[in-house]
Amino acid sequence: MDRTRTGWYVDDRCLNCNIARQTAPGLIGMEPGGDYGAHSVMLRQPRTREEVERMYLAAHACPTRSIHPPADEWDQGSDPYPKALDENVYLCGHASARTYGATSYLLRRPDGTAMMIDTPRWQPALARRYEQRVGQVTDVLLTHLDHVAHGRQYADHFGARLWIHEGDLHSRPDADSVIRGTDPVEIGPGVIAYPFPGHTAGSALYVADDRYCFTGDAFYWSHTTDDLDVFESVVYDSIKTTAVSIARAAEELRFEWVLPGHGDFRRLPAEEMTERMRGLGERAAGYPTMEVDYGKVRW
Repeated sequence: MDRTRTGWYVDDRCLNCNIARQTAPGLIGMEPGGDYGAHSVMLRQPRTREEVERMYLAAHACPTRSIHPPADEWDQGSDPYPKALDENVYLCGHASARTYGATSYLLRRPDGTAMMIDTPRWQPALARRYEQRVGQVTDVLLTHLDHVAHGRQYADHFGARLWIHEGDLHSRPDADSVIRGTDPVEIGPGVIAYPFPGHTAGSALYVADDRYCFTGDAFYWSHTTDDLDVFESVVYDSIKTTAVSIARAAEELRFEWVLPGHGDFRRLPAEEMTERMRGLGERAAGYPTMEVDYGKVRW
C-alpha cells in the first residue's frame, strides 16, 4: 500500500457538519455514540486510488481543514473543486465555518454564464478558479440567513447580483435584489426563486430547468432515513410553516435533484421526487415544535 493510503486522520477541530461523511462515506463517519458535541473520525484508511480521491474531496471541502493526508503532505493537483455532479451543476467545495460547513453550488446556464448558490469560504483564488471553470457568474443566490457569509465578496468579485428573500434581509441588507412575498420570482431563463418559509422566515428554494432544486436548509436527503427529511430540531421560524411550504411545493414544483446546504444530495425521477415530497409534507405536519437541538439531526 503506498504512502497516500495510510496515515489519514481527522483532528478535533471538526464541526460535525457532515460534509466529510457525505463525500467520503465508509471512510469518515460519526464518532461512536457521538452527538452535536462530537466529531467525525476515520473509520478506516483508504485502500484504493479512488478512495484516496474521496479523502481529498472531503479534505478540500472541510470548513475547519480538519482532514489531513499522511504527514500533512498534500498531493499536487489534489483539489478537485469545482467538482461536476452532472453537466450543469458543480460542487464548490471549500466550505466555510461561518456557514457551518454548508455545501455551495455553481449552476451553469445555456448561454455560458453561471450562478452561485450559497457560498464557499472567501478566497480570491477560488473565485478566479470558479470563473475559469464555469464562466461568468451573473448571480449569487442566498437561500437563507445562515448562509449569507461571503455573499457580498463573491458578488462584488464577479460583478454579480446578490439575492435574498426579504424575510432574511436583515442578515444581508446590502443585497442587490430582494425576493418579496410568497410568489415565485424569475431570476433568469429557467431559474425560479421559490419562497419557502419555515426553517427561517426568509428561506428560499432555487429551482432550475424543472430539474435542480437548491434547498438550503429547507429539506435534504437523509442517509439515516433514506428519504427526504427536514431538520425538525433546528427550526428558527416554524415547523408548522415548514410543513405547509413542503405541501405546497409538492404540488407546484417539479425537479429531479435535491441539492441542500446540509445533508445529502440525491437524484430521483421527478415523479418519485414529487411523491417523496408529499410524504415529507404529511410527516412534517405531525412534527412537534421543539427547542433547537443540533444533536437530534438525523443526517
